[in-house]
Amino acid sequence: MAVLLAVSGGIDSMYLAETSFRQNLSFAVAHCNFHLRGEESDADEAFVRDWCSSHDIRCFVKGFDTKACAEGKSISIEMAARELRYEWFGELCRAEGFDAIAVAHNANDNAETLILNLLRGTGSRGLRGLSSRSRRQVRIIRPLLGMSRKEIEGYAAEN
Repeated sequence: MAVLLAVSGGIDSMYLAETSFRQNLSFAVAHCNFHLRGEESDADEAFVRDWCSSHDIRCFVKGFDTKACAEGKSISIEMAARELRYEWFGELCRAEGFDAIAVAHNANDNAETLILNLLRGTGSRGLRGLSSRSRRQVRIIRPLLGMSRKEIEGYAAEN
């Protein structure tokens, strides 16, 4: 299966990238620069590019005007970033022949999603939290749902 990893440069996605590399899995990396944190956003992009280059991994990067998208659609920055990200992932998967996109959501993200869904008054569908697999424009897999953020941080500290 040809998999594209969504890598932000944060600890969770770098754990996903590093462990995928160490397991000799075949993958490429996609990084979104939403230009929301100035130099920090650009530093994350450079970090991901450098990691991919040093590991001989194909890297796709796209910059977005997230604020303009949010304003134009009258939606939150978070919703705009989500829409932009998944639309591009779908386009990239179709154009490059990837079967799925792997995202680094972990058990803590799952618990947070469940709590947010409950606070919003969700129906039974929202009580499940995040699924380990889902479909949008492309198949999304979440291989880290069984791991806690603490476990990921422990790995990072040791490696």
